[in-house]
Amino acid sequence: MKYIFLILILLATSFSAEAQETQLITKAEVMARVSQNNNSLKMAEQEVKAALGDYRQTNAVLLPNVGVSHTGIATTNPLMAFGSKLNQSILTTGDFAPDLLNDPRQIEDYATRIEVQQPLVNFDGIFQRKAAKAKYRATQFQSERTQEYIVLELDKAYMQLQLAYKTVEVLEKAKAAALENKRIADNSFKQGYLQKSDVLAVEVRVGEIENQLQYAQSHIKNASDYLSVLMNDTTYAILRPADSLSLRVSDLERPAFSENRADIQAMASASKAYEQMHKADKMSFLPRLNAFGTYELHDDEIFKGASNGYLFGAELKWNILEGSKRFGKAQKSKAEYEKSKLQLEQYTAESQVELNRAIRSLQDAKNNLELTALALEQSKESLRIRTNRFQQGLEKTTDLLLAETQYAQKQLEYYSTIFQHNYALAYVQFLTK
Repeated sequence: MKYIFLILILLATSFSAEAQETQLITKAEVMARVSQNNNSLKMAEQEVKAALGDYRQTNAVLLPNVGVSHTGIATTNPLMAFGSKLNQSILTTGDFAPDLLNDPRQIEDYATRIEVQQPLVNFDGIFQRKAAKAKYRATQFQSERTQEYIVLELDKAYMQLQLAYKTVEVLEKAKAAALENKRIADNSFKQGYLQKSDVLAVEVRVGEIENQLQYAQSHIKNASDYLSVLMNDTTYAILRPADSLSLRVSDLERPAFSENRADIQAMASASKAYEQMHKADKMSFLPRLNAFGTYELHDDEIFKGASNGYLFGAELKWNILEGSKRFGKAQKSKAEYEKSKLQLEQYTAESQVELNRAIRSLQDAKNNLELTALALEQSKESLRIRTNRFQQGLEKTTDLLLAETQYAQKQLEYYSTIFQHNYALAYVQFLTK
């Protein structure tokens, strides 16, 4: 029984290790999976389709409305009975007898009716159609901007994963160095060259690095989970980037704000839609001209038409006054249009300020990168010197530990600065598209 229990433990450990196995992935693979599966992109696509549906509904302003119906009735109503006979072309002179006119027998009438309504002049409908088209264009631009934002988020998440692995790499090297120093400290303590407090200080340093390493491993899982969300991957595997974090070279000479950016054009199109809706409300004060026509088949048997006739005409309708409803509606649409223009102006100004801030952040990141690179070289050389002196028994343990800590910190700061520089560059590129 004991052996079976051990086998089960080994199998469970094996399955757990397999489940935690890392998955190597490239940025191009992430991009392809995000483009295909990301829920935000799918929702943006559906919003475009919904706006297109609204626009297509306005085809009713131009195209005819055609309907077909088949109706069956049975009646003894004098007027309806007389009219039904007339529609069926079966009326005779005997039907004009007063007794039959006043008290007719039951008659059945089956009518097939084809009805056509054609708008001719509908000014408010035309501007409503233009407003729907402007809204459709706005959702297209917004969908395009959503795609650009998702690419930026993907780039950021992928770099965060790279930074997490870099952090683990630095800490693992620091742990190896700390363990080696612990071995030397243990030997020196046995030989009486070091005190117990020095050995404990080295052991504390090893514990600190292991704790930091555990946090770094958690960052890897967190970054992997976020990439999985972007890719809509519910397996939530631990991902490992195929390439390492490296400094990107800026190809922007003079970043400039462009009003052709997709989100700016989206707001401009939305403002255009409000303008057209205001015009439509003003045009509702004008008359409408519509044509209509019907073609009817009548018989006393179902789905037959022994008699037929048609009717066509046109209607000029002018709804002069609806209380103050249309005045209030026009006033509201005008206010919404003016508000949309102010929102566009405000958003454009804020976007310019955001770009200026991003450019300054990029320049700050470049300056900081030079400083952290220099500090990294200095701390590396300092650690090399102190390590050599410690191995010869010429350096204090506390000074060596301080040098190790500083070198690890400078490495982490350097890679963090690379991440900040690369993201600042990607953000500036996002703001100047």
